[in-house]
Amino acid sequence: MTHAKLCPKCRKLISNDESKCPYCGTTYPHFFLKQFFLKLCNSDDVISVLIMLNVLMFGISVCLDLSKIGLDINPLAFLSPGSEALFFLGASGSIPIYNYGHWWSLLTANYLHGGLLHIFFNMMALNQVGTLIAREFGAYRFWIIYTGSGVLGFLLSVIMNVTFTIGASAAICGLIGAGCYFGKSQGGEYGQAVYRDLSGWIIGLFLFGFLVSGINNWGHAGGLLSGILIAWLLGYDVQSKYQKRHRVFAIICILCTFLSLVWGLGFAVYYFSIS
Repeated sequence: MTHAKLCPKCRKLISNDESKCPYCGTTYPHFFLKQFFLKLCNSDDVISVLIMLNVLMFGISVCLDLSKIGLDINPLAFLSPGSEALFFLGASGSIPIYNYGHWWSLLTANYLHGGLLHIFFNMMALNQVGTLIAREFGAYRFWIIYTGSGVLGFLLSVIMNVTFTIGASAAICGLIGAGCYFGKSQGGEYGQAVYRDLSGWIIGLFLFGFLVSGINNWGHAGGLLSGILIAWLLGYDVQSKYQKRHRVFAIICILCTFLSLVWGLGFAVYYFSIS
């Protein structure tokens, strides 16, 4: 059975065996790169791509130093990567930034997690909240909100002297903040329902943060406030006259994210190869 694929340029179906589109002439390897980029900029696919990227980085952080992973019965620490692996991959905090100048960690820390339950709950939240934000704001503004909230959330936690921190929750709190802004400004039954549901997330997150030690509440607060502010600045009207500008900012966010992750990965692989 022959499978079909979509040409990323002319959007026509062609045979999966084709190395060149017979309609517009686009050739490999551009198919893979363009299809991947289109998924990043498609509100229906961006969440699944982000989840896969987080899972990939978690797998790498675990495999880099198998002797240091947590295998005890404590569910919060199960399959926790070693601190050295997380540091070199791009954990953030006052120590990596002030002592070592790892400012790029404000980006990379959003894609690192401290254990199996940590990434599971964060990805569950990302799937639920992120799907709403991607639908209402579009993929371009989603990237700006997600990236900006994560960076500013971690920046606030660094200013407040949180020494070592990781996780997607600062960026997810930004999505929650953006959703609360959308619900309040949209109004009506739908807007009120969105605001009510996401307000429950905020209450749950901060209760969890105060009851469980080691939670970066400053990162959560910074991400939440940043998400509200960025959503207010961007708006959510699909026909916004600033659509092209949003696309440029989104591409910058995507490029900076991937460059930072590649830098951190190369940094970590180099360290563990010589140690």
